[in-house]
Amino acid sequence: MSTDATAPVSNRATYAQRVAFVSEIAGRLHSYGTTAQRLELAVVALAQRLDLDCEPWSNPTGIILSFSDPTQAIGSSDITRVIRLGPGSNDLHKLALADQIADAVAGGQMSIAQGHTALRQLDRDATWRDNAQMLLSFCLGSAGVAGMWRLPWLDVVTAGVTGLLIGLLQFYTDRHVATREASDALAALLAGFIAVLVASYIGPLNQNSVIIASLVVLLPGMALTNAVNELASQHWVSGTARFAGALTTIMKLTVGAMIAVTLANLMGLEPVVRASRPQADWVEWASVMVAAFAFAMLFRAAIRDYPWVIAASLAGYAISRYAGQHWGGPAGIFLAAMLLTAAGNLFGRLKQRPGAIIRLPGIIMLVPGSISLRGVLSLLQQQNVDAGESALLTVLNVVMALVAGLLFGNLLIPARKNL
Repeated sequence: MSTDATAPVSNRATYAQRVAFVSEIAGRLHSYGTTAQRLELAVVALAQRLDLDCEPWSNPTGIILSFSDPTQAIGSSDITRVIRLGPGSNDLHKLALADQIADAVAGGQMSIAQGHTALRQLDRDATWRDNAQMLLSFCLGSAGVAGMWRLPWLDVVTAGVTGLLIGLLQFYTDRHVATREASDALAALLAGFIAVLVASYIGPLNQNSVIIASLVVLLPGMALTNAVNELASQHWVSGTARFAGALTTIMKLTVGAMIAVTLANLMGLEPVVRASRPQADWVEWASVMVAAFAFAMLFRAAIRDYPWVIAASLAGYAISRYAGQHWGGPAGIFLAAMLLTAAGNLFGRLKQRPGAIIRLPGIIMLVPGSISLRGVLSLLQQQNVDAGESALLTVLNVVMALVAGLLFGNLLIPARKNL
């Protein structure tokens, strides 16, 4: 076997080593929040550069990879890998590093053994700084969204404090198997009970809005958007499973919030509920900045990417808001999604890095998670289909506008790579 550093990777690594490396990359892309269609295209592209034939099949909880060596007789080298994984979470920093490592290995700048070593270095336990950053993202994200909705200061503070407590609760539930499945319901129970206590003893609140803002980090708006996007890309199984998962999350959040309100009624609490949005324009835009910074931390972006992430979040919100004022809400969301998707693809071409660094934060302000939860809460609280129908119809319009924007954005500027 050649040991020349300039030789193709396929000449310097065995078939089994190449299969193992592609399988490792596929698992990591899934864990870092890559959707099915983008993951499959990225894996096929990497396999081709390593002189492999690969047929991937991705779903939200696993991957099946079928490999063969094109230089061998048909059927003589077939290998199938089944990788069971949990639903991924967005990690822009590790996604960019994994993409960089895959390019280095495929380009011959790094051996497959070195690539495996570099990938394993990404697996480190969270430090106290990482945990503090996640807690801060929960707190600032909830307060920022409440400010974006122009809620009164008491509402903003209540949402921020509740978001912080939900972050602490998540650390506990994630470490205990018995509470992990009920973590969303417990978070909503906590948010609902705090909102009721504040509205009963301190001052009136926009109760549902405060509860939803407190839970903003847990809302499945991105999952709903990705699900419909996968269905539009003819990834039926993955899209259906992801859609079902998003609906399940909404149901668990709704159940938790309703239990809190019911317990408050049984305890004789009488929360004062109001509908008030008194804040000035500067509060809204300052809150957008706070929320954008929180999402940069939540998506675990590298520090050097914070300006890109924050700028993309601001651009997505501004485009959807002002275009929506002129042409209607769905048109504004479509335009924002299309331009931010195209901008992400352009970023990938110019910087040779994943376009998700721009695309993901650019559309996070547009996703319909809060609207969907509000619709279900209204439906259950009033026991009237008409109460939630309007909000749920709005969710459908937002999702369709988002998916159309993603599809046309890829047509406007095609991606250099699929991440």
